[in-house]
Amino acid sequence: MTAHNSDSETEMDSAPAKQPPSRPLRTDGGSDDSEAGHEIDIREIESLADVRDVFPILVELRDHLDEEQYLEHYVEMAGDGYTMFACDVDGDPVAVAGVKITTNFYLGRHAYVYDLVTTEGERSKGYGRRLLEYVHEWAADHGCEAVELESGLWRDEAHAFYEDLGYEKYCYSFTYDLS
Repeated sequence: MTAHNSDSETEMDSAPAKQPPSRPLRTDGGSDDSEAGHEIDIREIESLADVRDVFPILVELRDHLDEEQYLEHYVEMAGDGYTMFACDVDGDPVAVAGVKITTNFYLGRHAYVYDLVTTEGERSKGYGRRLLEYVHEWAADHGCEAVELESGLWRDEAHAFYEDLGYEKYCYSFTYDLS
């Protein structure tokens, strides 16, 4: 968890980075998946139709948003470098991540994960893990030195998940309400 103010940070490297391909994977029943034989595809969400399609998943995390607010925010965020990825199982999205590459003095160039959620009925099946591991690869392919995220203080299970993936708790995040 960290204080993060994207308005005061600028991206120093504006050269387009190589985009990694969508990576279809066949599950093998290993420790990351509880259901064998499903096709898992992690892809960048590129169309507004796809952005709409994943709204029911993202709203499980951001339940204060209605679809109109979500789309308005997405358009503004995408213009500022925000990228969304979906984990599809047999062609249907089950998890979503929202990420932005940024640069600051304490982490250098890094990917910041604003959103990560797996739909309730598909949690604890390894899809969120695969999606976040994909984000790690994507960030490395884009010259990032780290991946950073925040998680609510009350989300103990999420904290254990992140720590299991190698994330380290290193600071508190503070918010000052201007409304």
